[in-house]
Amino acid sequence: MSPPPEPLPDRVVILGLLATLMLCFALVFWSVRLAPGPENRPLQWRELPAAPSNRPLI
Repeated sequence: MSPPPEPLPDRVVILGLLATLMLCFALVFWSVRLAPGPENRPLQWRELPAAPSNRPLI
């Protein structure tokens, strides 16, 4: 039977956590600020122009 594997050093765990946090921050920053797309696009469904409808309300 082989001995159990040794735990990772603290330095490796901390660097892994920092790398993960930086990657998440970079993805959020890219998707919010740098994502290519049309200017002034609506952010919520309420900002979309209302579609005309010929259906009565009641």
